[in-house]
Amino acid sequence: MAANTLLGDNLGRKDPTSQRWLLRGVHLQVASGDRCAVVGPSGSGKTLLLRALSLLDRLDEGEIRWNGKTHRGSSVPNYRRQVVYLHQRPALWEGSVEANLRRPFQLQLHRARRFDHSQIMNWLAVLGRAESFLDQPQQELSGGEIQLVGFLRAIQLDPSILLLDEPTASLDLETAMAMEQLIDLWMAADAGPRAFLWVTHDHGQADRVANRILQMKQGELRDG
Repeated sequence: MAANTLLGDNLGRKDPTSQRWLLRGVHLQVASGDRCAVVGPSGSGKTLLLRALSLLDRLDEGEIRWNGKTHRGSSVPNYRRQVVYLHQRPALWEGSVEANLRRPFQLQLHRARRFDHSQIMNWLAVLGRAESFLDQPQQELSGGEIQLVGFLRAIQLDPSILLLDEPTASLDLETAMAMEQLIDLWMAADAGPRAFLWVTHDHGQADRVANRILQMKQGELRDG
C-alpha cells in the first residue's frame, strides 16, 4: 500500500431510528496524488461519507484505515491532523479573520508549527482578496467569505488528505474557480504528498478539479 493512504473498507451506517442503511458496502481508497470528486443527488450520503472518514460519526460495519492501521481513542487527534474535514459551513471563533487563522496553532496538536503570514498573503492574492481581509471581524463575513477562511485555515495545517464538503457552495463562479486554482497550487507545493476528496453538485467542477470521479447514489459509491 502506498504511503499516506486512506482506506474505507465495506463501510456501512444505519439510521438509528428507522434502521435503514444510509451507507452500505462502501469501498474507497484515497492515496497521495489522488484528486477525487464525489458527485450525487442530495441525500445520497456524500456528507455522511466524509464525516465517517473523518471519524466524526460511528459506523455500523466496516472499518477505516490510515496507512494500514485503524485509529481509536488517543490516536484519533493525530489522525485528524493528517486527514482534515472541511464542513460546508465552517464554524469560526469570534474575532478577526487573522485571529481565526492563528487559532489552530494554539492547540497542542499544532504547536510545533507557526502561522505563516506571507504564505497566507500569497493565497489571498490568488483568491482576489487584499490584506485588509485579515482584519475583517468574523461576524461581518458573508457565507462565501466564511468558506474561504475555513479553507485557508485547513490548508495552512498541511494535512495529507483534505475532505471537502462543497467548499465553494456559497461562492460566486469567479471566486470558486480561484479556489480551484489555489488547491492546484497547494497540491503541487513541495510539502509532502497530498490528496483530496471533494464533494460537489457541480459536474463541471468535478471535471475541472478531479482525476477520479466517484458517484454516490442511495448510500452506495462507485467509480465513474
